[in-house]
Formats: sequence, structure tokens, C-alpha cells
Amino acid sequence: MELNQSIIEKIQLLQAKYAAMGQDLESYLDGLLYADYLTYWDYIHVDTLLSLQSPITPFPDEEIFIMYHQITELYFKLSLHEFKQIGSKQELEVGFLVTRLNRVNRYFEALTKSFDIMVDGMEREQFLKFRMSLLPASGFQSAQYRMIEIHSASFERLVDKDERERFPEYFSKDDIPAMYEYIYWKKGATELSTGKKTLTLKQFEKKYSKELIELTQTCYDQNVWAVVKTLPAADQKNEDLIKALKWLDTNINVNWPLMHYKSAVRYLQKNPEDIAATGGTNWQKYLPPRFQKRIFFPSIWSEEELNNWGKGWVEEVVFNVKK
Repeated sequence: MELNQSIIEKIQLLQAKYAAMGQDLESYLDGLLYADYLTYWDYIHVDTLLSLQSPITPFPDEEIFIMYHQITELYFKLSLHEFKQIGSKQELEVGFLVTRLNRVNRYFEALTKSFDIMVDGMEREQFLKFRMSLLPASGFQSAQYRMIEIHSASFERLVDKDERERFPEYFSKDDIPAMYEYIYWKKGATELSTGKKTLTLKQFEKKYSKELIELTQTCYDQNVWAVVKTLPAADQKNEDLIKALKWLDTNINVNWPLMHYKSAVRYLQKNPEDIAATGGTNWQKYLPPRFQKRIFFPSIWSEEELNNWGKGWVEEVVFNVKK
């Protein structure tokens, strides 16, 4: 069989490529000759992926709980993949930024729309039993979600709203370790009766605090808002960019925590008393956005929107109040 000109040209290009690296094309062709064909299951590591569910109780619905959280962490990893591109991009253009933000928005919208798997997809009686075997582990301990927050906003937006006055408006990287001590999520992992740190929080801080502080310092001038402020003034007002930023703020700070709130109401609330969440987290105060007022980009929202942050969603979705 004769080689056509197209194949000859490709071989010549390959030879030039490997020669530039001091490599021998013939050796690489030998490797290609002996290599087996790639399969879907090997490329995706299907067997390994499907072996990563290890329930610790006999309740069937625990496997649903595990897999949904694993899916969530994969979507978080996809989001971080986009944020890292935004922070490291040289000569950033508004189109590139909007595209990456919209990718993150799609990931979070997929998660939010699929959360009925958690809300309605497990038997309440099973969940209330197997959850007691998970203590003190909690979804609160998702470090990737914390990383997403750090990549999104200027760090003072993650400091508890009642503690922000402790720090200068124009803080430096050196201020970040002190600011981290007042990060908002710590109040969400305090014991309901004493106000002390839960074991859930102590475990999380021991494993991740150093890494998260270092990431925050790296993101000081690489978070989404810092990157937006480097754009020309006209681009900062770009309609598609503002829309993407608003959706990011809403998806991460309203829709996602309120889906958790809806799930907590479904599984953990008993009238007149509430059941503590796994790890003892104070979910009644920690999850509702209208209490936290966690807003990444306050300057792009109207005063009315800021005042009513998250309220409409709670009324309509959690308490079934029709508009």
C-alpha cells in the first residue's frame, strides 16, 4: 500500500516536531505500533469511578446520598477549572470572561435543578437513621465550595457582615490571616447550645485552613471581581458581563444554599423543635441568604435587590408562597 502525499507530509511534520525536542520519531512510531486501542471505560476510569461508593450502614438510600455528593464535588472541580483560567489569563478580554462565568453558572444550575435527588429522592426515615452514622462529617466540610467563594469575590465579602468594620476597606495580603478568623462560615459550625466550635469545624480547620489562607492570598488580585476591575471602564459595564456576574452571585449565594435549606427543612425540621444537622451545624442561621447577606458583587445590584436578598426564593420555593 502506497502512502499518499497527505500521510507523508504528516510524517515529515512529526519528524520535525520530535527532532526539535531531540527525540527519535521511529521510537515513537514503535510505541504507537505496540500500544493497544483506547477504550471508553479505561479513559473515563469507569470501574474505579463506580467502586468509590462505600456505604457504612445497611440503608439503601445512603448510596444515593454518597453519589450525589460525589457528583457535586465533580461539578465544583469543573467550576474551579474555569476560575483558574480567569485568574491566570493574560490580556483578558470581556468575551473570554463572560464565557467562563457562564460555564460556572451552567454547572451550578445543573446542581440546583438536580437537588430534588436529595430533597425528594431519599426516604426520610432512612436518612434520619443513617445520618447518625456519619457524625461529625458534614457537607459544610466541602473545601472546594470554599475555594469557589474565594475565587469569586474580594475577600472582605466573605468576612462575617458583623465583623467587617474590624478591617480596612483597602486591605492587603498581610491582613488576610486575621480576616480569615472572622470568615462567615465559622458561625455556621458552632454548637447550638454553647456557641463553641463543633468538631466538624475543628476537623475542617486542621485540614484546610493553611491551604485556604494561601489560596486567598493568591486570589487577592486574581479573583473574579479583581479581574473585572482590570477591564476597560466600558467593558466593566458590558451587559452580558453584568448578567453573568448577577447569575454567579445568585447561583452561589442564593440558589445553592437555599436548595440545602429546602433539604434541611424536608429532613431535619420538626415542629416545634428542629433536629440538629450532621456535625451540629447551625443550619437555621447559616443557610438562609437573607440572614447571611453574602453578596459577592454588591455594586451591581440595586438597593431594593440588596434589601430583599434571597427573600423571594425562600417564600416561593421553601414555604410555597405564590407570587
